Amino acid sequence: MSSSSSPSSSRPPSLYIGLMSGTSLDGVDGVLADFDGQAISATLAAAYVPFPDHLRADLMALQAAGPNEIEREAMAANALAVHYADCVAQLLLQSGKSAADLRMVGVHGQTIRHRPELGFTRQTNNPALLAELTGIDVVADFRSRDVAAGGQGAPLVPAFHRAIFGDASQSRVVVNIGGIANVSILPAGEEGAYGFDTGPGNALMDGWIQLHLQRSYDANGDWGASGQIHADLLAQLRDEAFFRAAPPKSSGRDLFHLDWLQAALQRSGQTIPAPDVQATLTMLTASTIADAIVAHAPDAGQVYVCGGGAENALLMRLLRQQLQGRAEVQSTAVLGVAPQRVEALAFAWLARRFDLRLPGNLPAVTGARGLRVLGALYPA
Repeated sequence: MSSSSSPSSSRPPSLYIGLMSGTSLDGVDGVLADFDGQAISATLAAAYVPFPDHLRADLMALQAAGPNEIEREAMAANALAVHYADCVAQLLLQSGKSAADLRMVGVHGQTIRHRPELGFTRQTNNPALLAELTGIDVVADFRSRDVAAGGQGAPLVPAFHRAIFGDASQSRVVVNIGGIANVSILPAGEEGAYGFDTGPGNALMDGWIQLHLQRSYDANGDWGASGQIHADLLAQLRDEAFFRAAPPKSSGRDLFHLDWLQAALQRSGQTIPAPDVQATLTMLTASTIADAIVAHAPDAGQVYVCGGGAENALLMRLLRQQLQGRAEVQSTAVLGVAPQRVEALAFAWLARRFDLRLPGNLPAVTGARGLRVLGALYPA
């Protein structure tokens, strides 16, 4: 049944699903949220569907040019839609809801190229298939309209962070550490937000441990903690123009990938133990995030971290050290939102914004020419 059908209650449909698969390429996070106006009144269910190794490998290969890309992307998009539909099914089962109770699914898709300087960003996905599999209206392709309006198309989460984490009495920073890290700067008061990508989050750390230990991520930062930070390598890595560029700015695996790291290792002219490289990569993420906070939010007393990086104890410790007591660093869990749910909730919120034909971008964040309604609808 189409999501346009009314649920059994008299209340207008207010249930939205958000699905997010990020640059870490590990799987899809999903939430089912109930909205009261623009606010989330409750999160009714949350689910995670891991990607199988072959799909992760296929998506990783699509990050760079290769043979038969069009067919390979189409097949990966179909596989993604199946995994997204699996996540939706789990959310409906957990919540006791049916497709008819849902208003929309907001799905980010999987970023495989992000080149706003060339006028495009590509999140592979098959939202038509997802609508077919779930029987729920699907909103997708949130970034393209902002890029068309001259923006970076990223990050899109600062507007959402403002809505759920903003505080009238104090300035806050929300740091999302997925494959790429970004900051949302939320001044004290009811309005205003600013943000940008700071550089690599987990992407390089994940790639390095996968290369050496065949693990998808550094659990708790334990492998990095076993090494020593290599000052010369850190200086090589930090000597990247992106870190010096003024916002608005965004990035992805187009820049921060293992070949970029290997080039820095070669320039160092040294053989550096693999755990030391991991420790140095962790410091790279922590130091570039801290630099952004100090430069752009010096009065922020609270820093809240979400994304997979919030689970990396070494990274959190280094971030606290780099901020040198300027701000208290905590997970968004202390605000009532588990760190792994924040981005999925953001896309449920963006779907709601699309449904109400309200803008989802912030020109001060992305550099777009103005506010825009983001997304494209695929009716069930």
